[in-house]
Amino acid sequence: MSVRDPGRPQVNAPWVRTRLRAAPGGALALALLVAATAFLAAALPLAVDRYGDAGLRRSMEAAGPARTTVQLYSTALSDLALPPEERAARVREEAVRDTYTKIFPLPGRSLPLDPDQSAYGVRTSRPLEVQDPWLAMPDAVPPQFHLVAQGGLAGHSRLREGRLPKAPDDVTTAATEVEAAVSAETARRLHIEVGSVLHVPAVERAPLAVRVTGIVDPRAPRDAYWSANSVLRTPYLTNVPGDPERNVFWTGALLLPPDAAPATLSTAGEPERYWLLAPDAAALHGYDLPRMTSAVASLEAGPLLQQAGTAASGVVESEAALDEVFAEYTELRSAIGPLVAVAAFGTGTVAAVVLLMAGGLTADRRRPELTLLRARGASLRGLAGRLLAETAVVAVPAAALGLAAALLALPGARPASAVAAAGAVALLACAALPLRAVAAHRAVRVHAARDDIASARPSRRRTVAELTLLVLAVGAVVALRTRGTSDGAGASGDELVSLAPVLVGMIAALVLVRLYPLPLRGLARPAGRLRGVVGPLSLARAGRASGSAVLPLLALLTALTTAAFGGSVLTGVADARERAAVLTVGADARVEAVQALPSGLAGRIGRVPGVRDVTALSVFPYAQPEGGRLAVPVAGVDPAGYAALTRHTGVGAFPADALKSSGGKDLAALASPAVADRYGTRPFLVRLDDGGIVTVRITAVRERTPAVAGEEFLVVDRSGLPGESARPTTLLVTGDPADAGALREAAGGGAQVQLRTERFAEYVDSPLQSGAERVYTAAVAAGAGFAMLSLLLTLLRAAPERAALLARLRTMGLTRAQGRRLLVLESLPQALLAAAGGTVTAWAAIRLLSSGIDLTTVAVSASASPAGRAALRTDPVSLLVPALAVVAVTVGTAAAQAWWTGRRGSVRELRAGDAR
Repeated sequence: MSVRDPGRPQVNAPWVRTRLRAAPGGALALALLVAATAFLAAALPLAVDRYGDAGLRRSMEAAGPARTTVQLYSTALSDLALPPEERAARVREEAVRDTYTKIFPLPGRSLPLDPDQSAYGVRTSRPLEVQDPWLAMPDAVPPQFHLVAQGGLAGHSRLREGRLPKAPDDVTTAATEVEAAVSAETARRLHIEVGSVLHVPAVERAPLAVRVTGIVDPRAPRDAYWSANSVLRTPYLTNVPGDPERNVFWTGALLLPPDAAPATLSTAGEPERYWLLAPDAAALHGYDLPRMTSAVASLEAGPLLQQAGTAASGVVESEAALDEVFAEYTELRSAIGPLVAVAAFGTGTVAAVVLLMAGGLTADRRRPELTLLRARGASLRGLAGRLLAETAVVAVPAAALGLAAALLALPGARPASAVAAAGAVALLACAALPLRAVAAHRAVRVHAARDDIASARPSRRRTVAELTLLVLAVGAVVALRTRGTSDGAGASGDELVSLAPVLVGMIAALVLVRLYPLPLRGLARPAGRLRGVVGPLSLARAGRASGSAVLPLLALLTALTTAAFGGSVLTGVADARERAAVLTVGADARVEAVQALPSGLAGRIGRVPGVRDVTALSVFPYAQPEGGRLAVPVAGVDPAGYAALTRHTGVGAFPADALKSSGGKDLAALASPAVADRYGTRPFLVRLDDGGIVTVRITAVRERTPAVAGEEFLVVDRSGLPGESARPTTLLVTGDPADAGALREAAGGGAQVQLRTERFAEYVDSPLQSGAERVYTAAVAAGAGFAMLSLLLTLLRAAPERAALLARLRTMGLTRAQGRRLLVLESLPQALLAAAGGTVTAWAAIRLLSSGIDLTTVAVSASASPAGRAALRTDPVSLLVPALAVVAVTVGTAAAQAWWTGRRGSVRELRAGDAR
């Protein structure tokens, strides 16, 4: 016996370093799992923030500066009691600019403003009629002009001709002449040139002469400086009020230098000081919407408006539609958010199950080691601390790496949520192994009892936990069916409702786990009477599987339910867009004009590559039935060709004989339900748009028809229309014209062309929609990947024990083919259980929850769709493909394991004393 030298110091190897050196492969696998999970968890809130911000910017861009700019103004009428000199001083540039510098910072960070596009100035609130005869007068009506003295003209325009206007230092209300510039568009349409003089009427004095010294082009015509009041850059035609002949006149703007503003006080245009506050779209964030909405409300009628009045030394009024833009965006986001939450909670649940299962499998693999430590006196606290330390050394850096990768991949979003998500992943990964080990080794024992699924009995705690989950799932389903995914534009969807599909899948998984041993026990006895050893042995092996091997069933069922649910959502959204596009266009393409189309146009369209058929129609959108107060669109069609078109599109299909008249003068008509209820089956007169009159009688009723996009219509045989009325005004094209330009070229400039594919793309109008779809797809794919990972982990966990079994059975005469069949048949029960259970559970979850989910807003970015409500429906592909993938992966892995084991020798597996 050796004796330790007392003079030599004792060396204690650190636990963590020893464990990492002993199992570097396991540590690397855990690090990869945690890093990937942390990356996905951190990327989700970052992606949601990014597409939310992009959606808000798109909403602002679509609304335009006229709706998004907050306009504050103070009319000069409130200053009439002041002396003329003081009134003039208030509208000079220096005074208006000083007020602007006080008003601009009022919203602060609550509503970021763009200083480059915000502006200030003085303008006439009413346009003034200018009767100079050389100006453009379309119907002999003189044009009208706004006088606008807006600051910053030189920096926001390029001089095309002449020079910029200047104002003398002593401009007062008595000034008789000022200089001005006009935009190039105003000059072109109203025949204004450099040097032109316009005589603007004044009050009780000679007209104000405005000399045009320059013509300018806007540097950024779509920005707020020019587009908050678009008349600055583009004149427009206006109808004469009360004129029965609907004559029109031009309305434009004359751009005065800011210091010339006092001259506007002598006119009857009711001058006003104004300040344009343009939001900085690049600095707006969707998650700040409540704060921004509050700031806009305060600017419209609140404390900020009062402070603006104090700064302006007068009564300040506000005009803004920005709150409406925010409300539209909120409505879209509130419809999309809960659906994304369903996918996020589903994938998060599967990922959490995989992390817990990884810790549980590690604890099972190290059971002898941990049992020995407990037998030698290790405490539960000390054991848990060591396991926590060795896991944290791997998991925390891996989670940090995943977080860093997510922040680099998706910059510009809030990091707080991403950090919290990655931290939750690290915490779960660190706690899984210690908690599982503490639960398994509370009592010191040398030989553990059997824990296979055929002999294990559920405890009372497990029963209580399952009943609790059942109550939560029932509550979530009831809530979702009762009120949907959100209560309105302001609702964000609560977590219980978003967890409903996950809870349904988890309850089904727990029920199947309890029922799983029953068929195995029932099949074991009859299988024993079969010839051969593979069948009975595979059933016995499946029934004696470790209890930890059932854990993947929870992940698989949850993943299958979430994947089927998500696939059905994505399919439903695509189908709703396709249906809406078909109903709007009526076919694959639509060519229409207000007047009759040229006689040879149908032939030219038919020769465009990709076009299969062309159906000619005569559409009268404002036909007036006798005795009816509302116009009803009437379409004259060729019965045979139009019936074939309805069958092709699947919209209002009908037999061609339905439009066959009975021999009288009445035309048989296909009508919408509303029109049929209004006029019944009696004959009635209809006056067409061109003055023609026909008598129709409703013989068939359909909900929709391709010829008319609305829900009210009449369809008749075109051959029964009066001569001129029978000329086609619309062509419905079927096929796949690859070149839209060729189709438009064939149609000519007098016809409007709509393509179903273009209208389909228009429905994806907001990055909120496209971003949510990408996040949803990624979440479903990640959930499926985690589920497959759980399955592979389980199969690999059992690989050593299965290899030893095959080696022992080969010594007894088992062939390689029988070994492959044994492993495949052993793994099939759980795979089939997961596939069948997941399919049924997903189908049931979709059926239960479909009534509470409306996909309309997600599909077409509006609360109403031409196709009506887009409900959630079961997608067979989303149900079957993931289930079949589970079976395929299970069988493939088992077969590969049997093949690999057959190539290796059996000596290692048959070593004496091997615990396997």
